This record gives sequence, C-alpha cells and structure tokens, in this order.
Amino acid sequence: MSDNVIIRTENLCKYYGDKIHALHNVTAEIQRGEVVVIIGPSGSGKSTFLRSLNLLETATSGKVFFEDVDITDPKVNINIHRQKMGMVFQQFNLFPHMTVLKNLTLAPMKLKKMSKADAEEMALTLLDRVGLKDRADAYPSQLSGGQKQRVAIVRALCMSPEVMLFDEPTSALDPEMVGEVLAVMKDLAKEGMTMVCVTHEMGFAKEVADRVIFMYDGEIEEVGTPDEIFNNPQSPKTPQFLKSIL
Repeated sequence: MSDNVIIRTENLCKYYGDKIHALHNVTAEIQRGEVVVIIGPSGSGKSTFLRSLNLLETATSGKVFFEDVDITDPKVNINIHRQKMGMVFQQFNLFPHMTVLKNLTLAPMKLKKMSKADAEEMALTLLDRVGLKDRADAYPSQLSGGQKQRVAIVRALCMSPEVMLFDEPTSALDPEMVGEVLAVMKDLAKEGMTMVCVTHEMGFAKEVADRVIFMYDGEIEEVGTPDEIFNNPQSPKTPQFLKSIL
C-alpha cells in the first residue's frame, strides 16, 4: 500500500435486512492532501459511505484502513483514530448552553488534555481565520446558520485532525450563507488538508476536488478528475444525474 494512502476501504457493504443495500462492495482510496468530493442521487449511499470511514456507520462487512490500521477490527480503540478525523455534519450539533469558545475548547481539553489557556489560544486563532473571533463569547442561538457551520468546522479543526469529513455541510443553510462556508473549505483545501466531502455543490466539486466519486445505488459508479466526470463521463448514469441537478 502506498505511503500516501491515508484511508482505504475494501469491499464495504451495508445492508438493512435482505432488501436494502446501502453500500455494496465499495473499495476506494483517499490520498494524503487530497480533496475527494462524493456526488450522486439521494439514497445512493454517499453519506453512509462517508460515515463508515470513521465507523459512525458500522458496515455489515468489509474493512476500513486508516493510516494502515484496520479500524474495523474490534480490538482497535476507534476513539483514538476518530480524534484524527474531523467530522462536519449537515446540522451543526453545537452545545446550545455553551459559548462558542467553550464549544471549541471542550474536546481538546478533555480528550487531548490541553490546558485551558492553550486550547483557548488555538480556538481564537482558528476563529480569526474564519472571520468569527469577535463571536467567541456568543451563544449558538445568537449566530446565523453560516456562522454556526463555520464554528462547527473550527471545532473539528481544534482537534488538529489528519482528515476532515464533510457530510453535506451546506444543505441546511440558506443560499446566501452557503458561500461563506464553502470559502472556509476552499481555504482548507489550499492549505493541503485531506478532505472527503459529500455535497450537492457542483461548483465546489469542479473548482476544489482532486477527484470526484460518483455513487449510484450503493456502489461507486465512476471515479475521475472533475474534468473527466463533468466533461467526459464514462457511465451513462453520470450525465443523467448531472442533468437532473445542474
């Protein structure tokens, strides 16, 4: 296995009962520093695949390797590996009774045993990067959707992850707030962060992705550069899907 591969899946399957195949034999590799965007129709298995990368979704069969460790092995302490994978969801999942700063420093202090001063310094530096340093003492209810999602991204970054996983991070946002979240993600990509992102934002996929995975019916239908997927797709299902959303 190449040193550059950070996540590898082998024949991942996720079945609900006999009938529903959410994932069927999904084998893929994510390289370090790569931005991979996963697209496909609703119910194609995109989010199930993404969430199975850090075992938030447990596959029925198959393996997930993270930094060469088989994290599907029950003997492996998944929480240690999960700390290296930042996750950003559709919903922001911020603690409503805590200020932004408290939301950001909780995990580094608790899980990484960071001092309060160090955790706050790091959180404020990252908030500054996303243009929200002045909102450190605000509560989530005082923020717009776009601001909450930027805070959620910073919260993941506060754990200094190796990989960032994004599960449709803009789908719950009003259209005018989508841009501010995508701008933060574009900056992360420029800095070389490894990112796997499920999204309906095709402009982001075209501009930022190194590779695009098109999923259909629980399987990877095709993989290619944005140019290959958008301008010269090999599967007839790909242009059909793109036509339906563009």
